[in-house]
Amino acid sequence: MGYFMQIYKSRQLLLELVKREIKARYKQSVLGYAWVFLVPLINLTVLTIVFSFLLRVPTGGVPYPIFLLVGLVPWTFTANAISAATSSLVSNSSLITKIYLPREIFPIASILSKMVDLLLSIIILVIFMIFFGVSLHLTILLVPVIFVLQMVLIIGVSLILSSLNVFFRDVENILGVLLTVWMYLTPILYPSELIPQKFLLIFNLNPMMAIVNSYRNVVLYGVLPPWQSFIYSAIFSLFLLIFGYIIFRQRSKYFADVI
Repeated sequence: MGYFMQIYKSRQLLLELVKREIKARYKQSVLGYAWVFLVPLINLTVLTIVFSFLLRVPTGGVPYPIFLLVGLVPWTFTANAISAATSSLVSNSSLITKIYLPREIFPIASILSKMVDLLLSIIILVIFMIFFGVSLHLTILLVPVIFVLQMVLIIGVSLILSSLNVFFRDVENILGVLLTVWMYLTPILYPSELIPQKFLLIFNLNPMMAIVNSYRNVVLYGVLPPWQSFIYSAIFSLFLLIFGYIIFRQRSKYFADVI
């Protein structure tokens, strides 16, 4: 409990780190935060052409751009947050070697800084839903519950990877490939119904599958999350968070010596 109090007492530094990362990200960019809108719009256009006109992916009557965005928005946040958090300790090496503070605040600050991009992406999603005339359901009230589960998963993965990246810099280099593979194993571009039955058990081991399906259920179809896979994802993510915390705490005592 005392350690968590240290993190709480460092909340002002955490806030400053979040602000610094947000400002630094687009400091020398000509278009600035416009990139947050442009990148998903470009991806959305290309993927819509491929999967809506060429491959014709079934979406249960929902326009494919909306079907895609509801999966792409949370996935993009997950991938960007984990990527930023993984390199956060190395990029803040000067602070780690000079100041004693809870090291967890660095990956957490990186994750929180990506929430600005997430909010802007949600605005794009809302605009598209209005444009396509997609109505909302009461089940949308469950979105915060799903988001909490998503954050637990992100923090758990980030604590593990960020701590390993201090000792093995290859982690940061290979992460892009791993995230790409993870994305294709998650039903973002396609509905989970297209997964062959013989591979379904393997796909269900992916905790992001339940999260994406839950978002689509409550936002697009007005039905409850798939509780069986959702509960599995919750248990797995919580275990990963605890495991990640233990690994991080064990290795954090050596960060200043190695980094």
